[in-house]
Amino acid sequence: MSKLLIVESPAKAKTIGKYLGSDYTVVASVGHVRDLPKSNKKAIDLDGFVPHYEISAGKEKVLDDIERMAKKSDEVLLATDPDREGEAIAWHIAQAVDFGKKPVKRVVFHEITKDAIIEALKSPRHIDENLRRAQEARRVLDRLVGYDLSGVIWKKVRYGLSAGRVQSPALRIIVEREREIKAFKPEQYFSITAETKTPKKEKLPLICSIEPKEQKEAERIVATGKKEGWQVVSVEETEAKRSPRAPFTTSTLQQAASTRLGFSPSRTMRIAQKLYEAGHITYMRTDSTTLSKQAVGQIAGMIEKTFGKDLVEVRVFAAKSKNAQEAHEAVRPTDASRREAGSTPEEERLYSLIWARAVASQMKDARVMRTKILANVTSKSIPDFQANGSRTIFQGWLDADPGARGEDVELPKVVQGDKLDLIDILSTEKFTEPPSRYSEAGLVKELEKRGIGRPSTYASIIKTLEDREYVTKENRNLRPTDTGEVVSGFLEENFGDYISDTFTAEMEDKLDLIADGSAQYEKTLSDFYKPFAKEVKAKEKLDKATNLGDADPNIKCPKCGSPMIIKLGRAGKFLSCSRYPDCDGALLIDGTEMPKDKVIGIHPRTGSEITLKTGKYGPYVEMVMPEEAAPAVEASAEEKPKKRSKKAAKPKLRRASVPKEVKPEEVTLDQAVHYLSLPRQLGTHPDTSKIISANIGRFGPYIVHDGDFRSVKKPDDVYAISLERALEILKEPKKKRGFARKKKE
Repeated sequence: MSKLLIVESPAKAKTIGKYLGSDYTVVASVGHVRDLPKSNKKAIDLDGFVPHYEISAGKEKVLDDIERMAKKSDEVLLATDPDREGEAIAWHIAQAVDFGKKPVKRVVFHEITKDAIIEALKSPRHIDENLRRAQEARRVLDRLVGYDLSGVIWKKVRYGLSAGRVQSPALRIIVEREREIKAFKPEQYFSITAETKTPKKEKLPLICSIEPKEQKEAERIVATGKKEGWQVVSVEETEAKRSPRAPFTTSTLQQAASTRLGFSPSRTMRIAQKLYEAGHITYMRTDSTTLSKQAVGQIAGMIEKTFGKDLVEVRVFAAKSKNAQEAHEAVRPTDASRREAGSTPEEERLYSLIWARAVASQMKDARVMRTKILANVTSKSIPDFQANGSRTIFQGWLDADPGARGEDVELPKVVQGDKLDLIDILSTEKFTEPPSRYSEAGLVKELEKRGIGRPSTYASIIKTLEDREYVTKENRNLRPTDTGEVVSGFLEENFGDYISDTFTAEMEDKLDLIADGSAQYEKTLSDFYKPFAKEVKAKEKLDKATNLGDADPNIKCPKCGSPMIIKLGRAGKFLSCSRYPDCDGALLIDGTEMPKDKVIGIHPRTGSEITLKTGKYGPYVEMVMPEEAAPAVEASAEEKPKKRSKKAAKPKLRRASVPKEVKPEEVTLDQAVHYLSLPRQLGTHPDTSKIISANIGRFGPYIVHDGDFRSVKKPDDVYAISLERALEILKEPKKKRGFARKKKE
């Protein structure tokens, strides 16, 4: 009896194909096969919220192949991922392909191992309509909200902007933090440190337990410290335990990979997907911290064999999520005895992190000895000074996850009453710091805490905010752009209820109720959309939000002397004359003169004008590329004449950034021609015959071959690098990305 088993990805199909016999044909749908059309007018019938799906571009052949193979099979098994998205893909395939009267069943497995697949094939079921409807409700809801909100923003703020049901609350969180930072008023305080020596002449650095706000008090403490003798007041040693953390959920995996490996959430999920499809880890989209009994037994056996029986401690971790609706297990290695897995360095690093977390979760607590030394002058007329240290006295689970240990801080041995020699005492003026911006890991944690989105959506939320240029990354932290602040401010003012934490989290709960069959699809969407659509319609009467507030009254229009107002342009905020459109005076947001386009000269080879301009990423040079002279070819009688485009073809432009070290006003024609020589085609790769190019991007100079990007570092020059040198760079193993740990001295 021949069976057709359908999964999403070719990699997954290849792995599963190895485990099944000749009775099975495994084929991939390559993701979703149907989706809503781009136009909202055709996408959803609001009478019943019926979506009108279309076959996704390029998927016609995939569906034809599936239908052709199905005709040769006796049974069809839909084995897409074990979550709502996977359930939806299975349903769409069943809807789009004519399987005739053949039985079509759904099988689910949470890890791609032979045992798991064989077990899953024993228990086929029907497609879960509740799960499928929950995914459809989310898709329809996101389309309706995004389309309607974006439409209002296009009309009232600026064309081309967007908003979303979950994206906008996430942006609001980032913008609110930025407002806190801007409103923060630093307060002065003094940090006082003392360098001392013990009776055994060992150094003992101390810090004052109180940070005085007044300089006079700081000076008194320093003067007293210099004048009097010092002694140890007390020594406290406390033994404490460090328990291992639960195995990874999607959220905690993204957070740990960001903190320890420097991976963005979207990058983490891409790598985890590959590890899952290769059969190395269980399904990576999950809210659960639970491990199966079989997994716990396997891990415990590995710990006993590798680290010793005395380190085994079987634990059960309670799920923190109130709606652990995705996979039933935490993210873990499918084979705990395998400490290394993955086909690339980044896969190996992420696998090691997952392995360490899962194995450590079933091990004994680590024990640390924490030491606190208090010291003071003889009269005790100043606050106590202190030194804190800790050292690991029992490794426990840290044997499996040494990267989580941290540094031991050993303090010299002293006892109460020991005299100390003062080497120096210093007072340093400091100021309180504003709250820090959210890192990607921090935002994921905050979204989970507030119930905004679900594990599978965190990575895409952050990526959307970056792609829309509502936030930028600065030193791994997320900072809202001017556009992001304006969009968030507009939505908060006019649609505050719909982008609030409470509303967004409650909506997620309602989608979960559809998934478990406790709520109806149509009623849930109707209860939300009818009042929302009414609210959107009411906002059509709003004036266009062009005025973002008055500028500094000391800044006047450079043309007519009138007051200025703040507006939003393509490159961010700027100052505009309050009399616009009668006066078109404008300044940069800081009140300086708006840079003007400047023609530098004529390109000696192309004959085109080279213009110096300023964009959102700084100054650049630009020229129009000449049209390539194409030979006239007479059309044959059989060929139909092509329709002429109504729109005139846009001229092709070549642009190049002006290096940061060069002042824009000093750029010469020769320099501009030099900058515009990029991108350079260096030649073809001898193995692939594909072009190798050199160029400069937002992150610096690079070479690229067949999608493989490599940075060009000094002393190599991107303008002069040869094909031979590029081939040498491409041969070098790709460097691991992330952050290296400091070596112990």
